[in-house]
This record gives sequence, C-alpha cells and structure tokens, in this order.
Amino acid sequence: QVDESSTRRYGGAGLGLGQRAAVRRLGAARGHDRTGQPVVSRDGTWTEPVAAGGRPCARRSTSRGPARVSSRPPGFGTEAARMVRNAKHKSANGGRHERISRTDYEARLEQLQIELNQLARWLQHTGNRLLVLVEGRDTAGKGGVISAITEALPPRWCRSIALPKPSERESTQWYFQRYVKYLPAAGEIVLFDRSWYNRAGVEAVMGYCTPEQTSAFLRQAPAFERLLVDDGILVFKYWLTVDQALQEERFADRLSDPLKRWKLSPVDLEARERYEAYGEARDRMLEATHQPHAPWTLVDFNDQRRGRLTLIRHLLDRLPDVSLPEPQIDFPMLSGKPRRERYLGPLKPIRNV
Repeated sequence: QVDESSTRRYGGAGLGLGQRAAVRRLGAARGHDRTGQPVVSRDGTWTEPVAAGGRPCARRSTSRGPARVSSRPPGFGTEAARMVRNAKHKSANGGRHERISRTDYEARLEQLQIELNQLARWLQHTGNRLLVLVEGRDTAGKGGVISAITEALPPRWCRSIALPKPSERESTQWYFQRYVKYLPAAGEIVLFDRSWYNRAGVEAVMGYCTPEQTSAFLRQAPAFERLLVDDGILVFKYWLTVDQALQEERFADRLSDPLKRWKLSPVDLEARERYEAYGEARDRMLEATHQPHAPWTLVDFNDQRRGRLTLIRHLLDRLPDVSLPEPQIDFPMLSGKPRRERYLGPLKPIRNV
C-alpha cells in the first residue's frame, strides 16, 4: 500500500509500508546531505520528501493513560491491522530503521527542544517572524509535531493556530482574510495546524468549494505567500505523509480510545474512501504552490516519532544556528529559613486526592 503517484513524483522517499521493496519497485530513493538539505529529484522540479525511514508505528501504548473502555468495532480497520502486521514483519527483516524507543525519542527530542529555545531567543533578539504551516492527511500527526515544538517554548513567543470552519460572515470575506490576523509579529513563532491550504485539500475533495474557487486559490496562494516573504516573514510549509493502512489503524485507535474520540468526525469517516482523491488534490496543490520563495517539504510520518524528530531537525537546519548568551541572574541565599504558607482568612486549600 504505497501512494505511488507521490512516490514517483517526489523521489520515492516518503514511504512507510514495505519501504525497501517499494523503493526498488517504484524507483531508487535519494536522500539528503549531512545538514538535511533535500536533493533535487530526477526531473529537477520538486523538493524531495524528508524521509524518516522508520518502520510503521504500532498502536500507541496506553500505559500513561486509562485503560480502553471499548474494543475496536468489528470490520473497522481489521484489514488495515492485518496489513500493518505484515508491513511490520517486512520492515523487521528488511527495514533500514527500527522503530525508535520512547526513551531514545525523548532524549533526542529534548536536545532539539533546547535548540528550539535558542531559536526562539534569537527571534526575540532580532525581531524576526517565523511562520510554519503543517499540512497533511487526517491522522498524519500534525498536532503531535506542533505540540513537540510548542511545549518547550513560552506561549507568549510561540502560538499554535487551528481554526474551525469559517463562520457565515467569514465565508463572504476574501479567502485569506481570516488567517491574516494570526500572522506572527516581531519575535513570534506561529504554527498553523492546517491553514489556507484547506481550500486545495479537504474543501476541494469534499465539495465544500467550487472548482472555480479552488483554481482561484491555487493562482492566488503563491502571490499571497510572496507578500509574506517580501515583508520579511520566514515561511516554512510541511506536508506529512502517511500510508492508508496506518491511517486506518489510527482511525480505529481514535474510535476505541475515549481520550481520542473527539478527533474522529463524520468528515473523517467519509474521507476514508477518498484516499486517492486526496492524493490527487495534494499533487495539484504542490504543482501550483511549490515555489522558490515558499517551497514545500514532505516528511514521512508513518513512524510519528521519527517524523517529529526529522521535521524539527529540518526546520532548525534552515535557520541561523545562533547561541545568544544567557542573561546573568543573581540567585542569593534566603536571609532566613524557608517559610510555609499561612492562611489567615476563611479559605484554605481543598484536600488533596
């Protein structure tokens, strides 16, 4: 189960299931240089995917949360589960990477988050503005990688934007208008969990806009982004790839987990049957909006942990590696013994559980 159209057109690196055999069958994959810079594809047209190269991820462990209260409904994702098991077996025998352990992942993520802090301080010092668009199929892992970036940064410096569907008034505005007010100011990082590219993706595939509106958007988006770049905003656009078998597994996981059920909507369920249509819409979008001033980068998110590390590393490698000196803060000893809280009024803390 390989998305063959994107594999052929973007160099074959964004693979998840049966990676090596699929690469041999659909064309040799080319990697990146030491800094992660994508190698130009054979036709000289596209930025290649940033390949995490990991084996397909299994269902997330629930050791840190409550036990599941319902089992997977019969018939939902069962075929996907079989395909995932087969792919795991193939990957174990021929894959280039084992799935990264949680301990290793957290250790590597911590180092990247330290660098993200240095980047945020550089943005504050220089007044530069950073805009990151994170797009991709449902369940690809957009929210997870955004959380990995934002959780270690001050919320006053870094914001995540995930807009609901347009209101009745917003639907009558210039399409980009509702997004403009969320653009970063000096020293800020803004990450869009889906962005104006909804028009080229879900809106086009699900029939929420007309073909004429989609065509107009594809003409206007490069010009709009040119205005942002010319004004000094640093723009990065990422598309997260995931194969359908793993997408099915993640949909089933959301259905059976009460803490993730909110992520599953009727639109998601309808979109399951339109995997190919979403791929075709993505290809049209990339063809029209992959421009030198605002290029796209594809990242393999079949293994979400490796995908997060890959995306963050790629982002950091394309920005100045500047380590500003830490401000010196005096921290003298207290003049006396530490005091305990005292409550002179009628209120006291509630009893701890």
